[in-house]
Amino acid sequence: MDREYRSLSKAISWRIAAVFITFFISFIVTGKLIVATSIGLIDSLVKVFVYYFHERAWEKIRFGRK
Repeated sequence: MDREYRSLSKAISWRIAAVFITFFISFIVTGKLIVATSIGLIDSLVKVFVYYFHERAWEKIRFGRK
């Protein structure tokens, strides 16, 4: 079982990569740097916490474990 800080570290490292994807798509759609930056940051803040709790919930599920 992973420790809580490992789950949090995984969530943060994934969000760093994903924020660039969200920013890029938002910039293409809106053409506005400020709007794309805002969307990227808000999206990342929300999703890092959702991912953390999702990861912790899956630690309690035995499905697929040996």
